[in-house]
Amino acid sequence: MKIKPLLHVVLLSLMLLLLWQSAVSFFEIPRYMFPPPSEVFTQLHSRYDLLWQHSQITLLEIGLGLLLGVSLGLLSALLLSLSDYLSKFLLPLLVISQAIPVFAIAPLLVLWFGYGLASKIVMTILIIYFPVTAACYDGLRNTPMQWLELAKTMQVSASAMLFKVRLPAALPSLASGLRIAVSVAPIGAIVGEWVGSSQGLGYLMLHANARMRVDLMFSALLLLMSISLLLYFTVDYLLKKWIPWVKHLK
Repeated sequence: MKIKPLLHVVLLSLMLLLLWQSAVSFFEIPRYMFPPPSEVFTQLHSRYDLLWQHSQITLLEIGLGLLLGVSLGLLSALLLSLSDYLSKFLLPLLVISQAIPVFAIAPLLVLWFGYGLASKIVMTILIIYFPVTAACYDGLRNTPMQWLELAKTMQVSASAMLFKVRLPAALPSLASGLRIAVSVAPIGAIVGEWVGSSQGLGYLMLHANARMRVDLMFSALLLLMSISLLLYFTVDYLLKKWIPWVKHLK
């Protein structure tokens, strides 16, 4: 990861913390409504074991959801690109599936898959599946014509055309879909934990809010934000390494 973007993130975080502390002090906001950063960091230090225990569960849900969701999205995009009939039939279903709010189906997923990891992983998959599928499919459809003509001239087989020409050309679009997927994946895990769970950062936030432990809730939220940023910048770094020929990714 380059130092300059990381430095920007650190400086922005410090500015937000300063603004947060100033707002709490200037407006004299009650601590049970909006605790100062000092109390939140105190909770991070004193309740480290509890926060880390719940963070591991949320990380596992996000990681498995990303792995399965990206795999299914990539596979779906490849199938859609192979058949015009499948694309005409499945694309409307994909769009309709995105019209259903995730909060509306979260209780059903908990009912169907239980209170364990499965329902949270399925929720994460549902959230990231469409961005990955749509981005990859769009990239596969927009392969440069010069590449296709050159491949036909060289009598490249259909499978080689897909995996050695069209898929590499779709990597920049897929990279955009992966960035979106990593950004929204924590939402699926947290929503699933809010609806029904006994562990995870979402459960901890809900439990702390019910007990008016707003400082603990904010510490869990701050930890979740850190996890999301770490995932995003890690994926961004890997994409720049794997797709070095795309200028706008640098």
